[in-house]
Amino acid sequence: MITIKPVTVDEILPLRHKVMWPNKPIDFCKLPEDANGFHYGLFLEGRLISCISAFIDVNTNEAQFRKFATDQDYQHLGYGTLLLQSLMGEMKRKSVGLLWCNARVTALGFYGKFGFVTEGRSFEKDGMQYIRMQRELNSFCATLSPIPFFS
Repeated sequence: MITIKPVTVDEILPLRHKVMWPNKPIDFCKLPEDANGFHYGLFLEGRLISCISAFIDVNTNEAQFRKFATDQDYQHLGYGTLLLQSLMGEMKRKSVGLLWCNARVTALGFYGKFGFVTEGRSFEKDGMQYIRMQRELNSFCATLSPIPFFS
């Protein structure tokens, strides 16, 4: 069974670390704004296999998602897709108009499948190439899903 639900930073920090920056100290995966974010996890049979964090700027009606990570053993199986689609629906329900991220250049094709487009120029951070990608949520149609979301 797949469940997507809110989680704490402490619950997702080990997965962030394992997937994104395993060669850095675990504190490298913490964000200063984590206390103000919305953190979600996708669980398969009770095991956390994917996570994402969102940070809403109420002044601009935008949200940035960060630290989107799926366990390597479960990548390319659609779990990250489910989590991102669920996040998009949840952000729309929270009246967010624009959702964006600083995408690794290697993930442009993945985000493009969801209607995200590049904005600006690529940049380097911690030895990785990134580019801002964004998507208007006004036209996003959140469909009902059999997945228990935020139960």
